[in-house]
Amino acid sequence: MDKMCISKGLRKRQGYCLFLIFSWVLMSCNGQAPQKTSSTSASKGDQVVGGGCDGCELMYVGMPAQIQAIDTSAGWLSGGQQLHITGKVYEYGGKEPASDVIIYYWQTDDKGYYSPKKGMDPRARRHGHLRGWVKTRKDGRYDIFTVRPSPYPNNSEPAHIHLSIKEPTIKDEYYVDELVFDGDKLLTTSKRKALKNRGGSGILRLLLDGDIQVAEHNIILGLNIPHYPIPKNTEISSGLEIGEDNPSFTPFHAYGPDKGTKTCPVCKYGRYNGIIYYVGNKPDWEDIKTWLQFLEFESERRKAYLKAYFVYGNEKEYSREKRERELEALGKELNLQYTALTYVPSFTDIKSEVVGNKINPEAENTIVIYKNSAIIDKYVNLKPSAENLARIAETLDASQNNLFELPSIFDH
Repeated sequence: MDKMCISKGLRKRQGYCLFLIFSWVLMSCNGQAPQKTSSTSASKGDQVVGGGCDGCELMYVGMPAQIQAIDTSAGWLSGGQQLHITGKVYEYGGKEPASDVIIYYWQTDDKGYYSPKKGMDPRARRHGHLRGWVKTRKDGRYDIFTVRPSPYPNNSEPAHIHLSIKEPTIKDEYYVDELVFDGDKLLTTSKRKALKNRGGSGILRLLLDGDIQVAEHNIILGLNIPHYPIPKNTEISSGLEIGEDNPSFTPFHAYGPDKGTKTCPVCKYGRYNGIIYYVGNKPDWEDIKTWLQFLEFESERRKAYLKAYFVYGNEKEYSREKRERELEALGKELNLQYTALTYVPSFTDIKSEVVGNKINPEAENTIVIYKNSAIIDKYVNLKPSAENLARIAETLDASQNNLFELPSIFDH
């Protein structure tokens, strides 16, 4: 066992000591890179899944023979800002966890350089020495302990961490969105809009655990990946996909906490869980009332950890005055106090920017659940049966982990 392995196991910091020692026990420090092998599922035709990736092939250089779900990079003790990235990898669709998926990461150091180190494989020098691998557990979980990277010295790009993926049943490795940091001044509006959401949004919202910055990042296999063998879906399509960022938009608030305003649900209340319940051209008012009563109950029960919104986008015979009277009467009838009743002229409305949510007005409903602004679950044409109400509550329960108790870096 070499000195580097020992040092990784003996790092001591309150709240992380046992976890990092466990990381050391599991990690393989002297493994040899396995041969790149074809899997049982080839690329789609002659096309490369992911469309090719400059540098992803270096994930096989120095890859340990045994890869664990936890990795600690050489940057963790470098003196820079310590960063813990934790999350899960899901199968396409974002519902089922994916096991045995290899994530390879590489990054700049805290000065913005892909700095090599003496004795490293010359083929991997351009990725620098801050690189590593994790392999998801049965529950899809992985954890990376590293240092927060700095932007390139010329400030041409936001600070970022590269990720590439190797699935056990897909022949080709492919890259997903780089991890970037919310609040980075170099992450401009234009750069945000240019993100492809490959594997889901790569924007990290940072929390603080003492001096350590923590970010939860989930990956959806195949999402927005060219030539990915996507299962056929015969269900009606509506809304963005699980893993993508819930975009900002400004509906009119007819009833509820922000009545009389045009407030963005995600911008103002995106820190914890949110539910946006969209209804378009085919309202079923009895179902709507049942859903609203459920959302009100959950909002009251979960207090600050949940904000719920009804967004009505029926474009037929639209009148702002009529819509406001209609929703206000509904709110009073149900005695709602926590749930916001909002509306837009249509789901293709550009002024409110609701068009970016890609809601199908012909769907009976679209229910989007988000956490920290990222979509974690979605349902289309879901009836308010007891089973389905329980399903939504279970999703919220599962997402409320110990990270909810940590403050955001912007709280300081």
